[in-house]
Amino acid sequence: MNLIKKFNEKKNMFLKKENILYLFSIILIFSLDRFTKNKIMSNSEQSIYFLNKFVNLDLIWNTGIGFGLLSFDSLVIYNSITILIGLIILYLSYIAIASETMDKLIFSIIIGGAFGNFYDRLLYNAVPDFIDVHYNNFHWFTFNVADIFITLGIIFFVTRGFFEKN
Repeated sequence: MNLIKKFNEKKNMFLKKENILYLFSIILIFSLDRFTKNKIMSNSEQSIYFLNKFVNLDLIWNTGIGFGLLSFDSLVIYNSITILIGLIILYLSYIAIASETMDKLIFSIIIGGAFGNFYDRLLYNAVPDFIDVHYNNFHWFTFNVADIFITLGIIFFVTRGFFEKN
């Protein structure tokens, strides 16, 4: 009987109205990421779009994780990293559901971006990156909209940690 009660409590935790709201924010971030990636991939007849003297749109395919780290030619390593990323997304989702309101928002921002890149890893076996920020000959790592949300979420998470009393 106690096990059934715990299951119902967990089920109710998932179906809370606020969790549905955060799921919507994850879907919104994922959709924005998909829209921008589809837009840049559909306009592939021109390889570089010069937006201004500091930002170009230049499609590259990233087989690694953030900033091209852990890029390997080995399919076994690629698939292992992809599985690990999927498990991390599931773990973050569980933490987000059990968290307080502000943490739910922070985790939903990270999850929305991570899910966008995870989807690309499954569909294309690589992630399309296309935002190239540069100054003269110094180029930052090429990134995408999902990376922006992941980075913002991590910045918010770390910043929030500085202001917590615990």
